[in-house]
Amino acid sequence: MDSLLEIKGVSKTYGSKHALRGVSLNIPKGKIVGLLGTNGSGKSTLMKVTAGLLPVSNGQVSIDGIPVGLATKSIVSFMPDKPLTESWMKVRDAVGFYRDFYQDFDEEKARQMLDFMNLNEKDRVSTLSKGMNERLQLTLAMSRNAKLYLLDEPIGGVDPVARTKILDAIVEFYSEESSLIISTHLVRDIERIFDEVVFIRDGEIVMHEEVEDLRIKHGKSVDDLFREVFAEC
Repeated sequence: MDSLLEIKGVSKTYGSKHALRGVSLNIPKGKIVGLLGTNGSGKSTLMKVTAGLLPVSNGQVSIDGIPVGLATKSIVSFMPDKPLTESWMKVRDAVGFYRDFYQDFDEEKARQMLDFMNLNEKDRVSTLSKGMNERLQLTLAMSRNAKLYLLDEPIGGVDPVARTKILDAIVEFYSEESSLIISTHLVRDIERIFDEVVFIRDGEIVMHEEVEDLRIKHGKSVDDLFREVFAEC
């Protein structure tokens, strides 16, 4: 299967702190991948490096054969762990902002997702609950026609109802022509949608497997194995 994301020997340091240590990873097209680790494991740093928001200290990152940089920003859609919208906006303003800023933004898809998420275009962002705000951020990120989607903690801190709706939306609106990487430490709620999982600990990849192969090989759920691997963290 064709490779979409290639990470080769990537390290990232902040002074004396090593956030990533020689990370190598290959993600093919058409996959939903879980990037799993505890807080501080390097998940967000790896996502930001892949999105072109942080320079690497060593190594190389390429997407669809293109080195990460200005040229890849048009094929990568990144949903950070903090909202990009402003509190003064209404939902329709946020959609308009993305439409004007990104040439690949699909406004029709956005409206379909808003309807699916039970979001009203007239609502102010400042009045949305945490869960509804996460639904909005996901709608904005996934309404771009990108090749690689990066979702950083999309279900962090939201209630179970919101989590279910967000995961259902990902499955409903995900395009199999692209790949999607989701970082999280809330494995039990989300493992059902993963094709592959990557375990990252202390800035190093400690496991990368197809979910079905993992379950057959270890006889455990992804969540059970995650708890075992990270028990001492």
